[in-house]
Amino acid sequence: MTVTATFVDESDQLKPPIAPSPRAARLLRLVPALTAALSGVLLYVSFPPRTLWWLALPAFAGLGWVLRGRTWKAGLGLGYLFGLGFLLPLLVWTGVEVGPGPWLALVAIEAVFVALVGAGIAAVSKLPGAPLWAAALWIAGEAARARAPFNGFPWGKIAFGQADGVFLPLAAVGGTPVLGFAVVLCGFGLYEVVRLAVEHRRTRAVRRSAAAVALLSVAVPVVGAVAARPLVSDAAEDGTATVAVIQGNVPRAGLDFNAQRRAVLDHHARETERLAAEVKAGKVPRPDFVLWPENSSDIDPFAHADARAVIDTAAKAIGVPVSVGGVVERDGKLLNEQILWDPEKGPVDTYDKRQIQPFGEYLPLRSLVGAINEDWTSMVRKDFSRGSEPGVFTMAGTRVGLVTCYEAAFDWAVRSEVEDGAQLISVPSNNATFDRSEMTYQQLAMSRVRAVEHSRTVTVPVTSGVSAIIMPDGTITQRTGMFVADSLVQKVPLRSTETPATRLGVLPEIALVLVAAGGLGWAIGSGLRARRTRTA
Repeated sequence: MTVTATFVDESDQLKPPIAPSPRAARLLRLVPALTAALSGVLLYVSFPPRTLWWLALPAFAGLGWVLRGRTWKAGLGLGYLFGLGFLLPLLVWTGVEVGPGPWLALVAIEAVFVALVGAGIAAVSKLPGAPLWAAALWIAGEAARARAPFNGFPWGKIAFGQADGVFLPLAAVGGTPVLGFAVVLCGFGLYEVVRLAVEHRRTRAVRRSAAAVALLSVAVPVVGAVAARPLVSDAAEDGTATVAVIQGNVPRAGLDFNAQRRAVLDHHARETERLAAEVKAGKVPRPDFVLWPENSSDIDPFAHADARAVIDTAAKAIGVPVSVGGVVERDGKLLNEQILWDPEKGPVDTYDKRQIQPFGEYLPLRSLVGAINEDWTSMVRKDFSRGSEPGVFTMAGTRVGLVTCYEAAFDWAVRSEVEDGAQLISVPSNNATFDRSEMTYQQLAMSRVRAVEHSRTVTVPVTSGVSAIIMPDGTITQRTGMFVADSLVQKVPLRSTETPATRLGVLPEIALVLVAAGGLGWAIGSGLRARRTRTA
């Protein structure tokens, strides 16, 4: 028998592990930054027109991974990268006609809010129940973004990417804050589950309380969404109404479509008259009322007899009330106005848009903007004024709430119409300025979320598409193409029940902001105590 002896040099056992090369070390340091940016891109991909809503969960799981245990300064930077990855592609449509300058400036400002949220999430990342605090902080960031600067810009709320998702019924529970909170909580919870599973495999020692919190963070939003399903209904409570949505189309896309204002008005009148002929021929049921889009008459019909005559002729042809989107000058004020046009009496009621768009309908910091680029000031020669009252038209016995275009992004603007008695919501819009970009699909998804949030049929008449009819359960039953003249006619349910989201109003958002403040206060207090202990 042969015996082989193996001799081990004890000095080899004492050698430290081989350090990575300087190049490899630099690459490793880039991993968190790249992960943050790519997680933001993943969140963007979860938004319409894609139906990949579930990608929001791994996006927030990735954000949770890069922020855990970081300093607030690192969280600030990583959060900013996440915000850029998300908002740069999401808001690219804002530069379609005006160039990259305004788009990049908008993203740079909006990403600051995400950066501040990132700093907060890093601070609370090691607290018990970290997913809860982190998700509440995200919603607090959305609340701030919806209010400042220049009265806010809530585009990109997580809720608006969930129109096709399993969490959608939660919109009826507490509106966009609760829906968004559930999605973000589930994403951060998913990261915690994976992290604890890896830790358990390595050490066989994981606190049961931490595991329970992680699992509940994933399970509670899903169970809550299932439990909220009974709140979603398209049953007719107040009978039905047959509604017609008119899409007249525009001569050409872009900012200069306004130069052909008479052509735009003629297109919508012509489509209405074509529909009237089909009704007379028995091909289409007679609507109870007709809805035109925003800017369908940029010629003031109160000041120009020819525009008034065109609208009058169209209204008489169809023989029912028409809501017309006009640009009106009254008492020296320029107004984006919806006009209720009776076929016999003419204009009988108006609604003035309340949430007007900065840099689109009015120009903040006009002198500063003009100093940077005079062309931008020429695009908004005169600022629009804001309306002050909710807009609910009574059309053939139906209470129709008006939410003009950009207003659909704001919780309060939609809720106020329902609180004022709207049985149906109309979102007249003008997307011609943004060509065939994703903007129109993002806005359409907002309207689907609003339908579920308030349990109302929502109609979306748009100048150039996509126009649609949406049931109270968020389902699109009819839609047009883009840049075509078309009309949609359908019998829709009317409802008057208020959902918990309608009744609670802003309270869920306030509650989540307070939760975020509590978690942040806890984290700051813990840090100060730890610092005093070290210096003692």
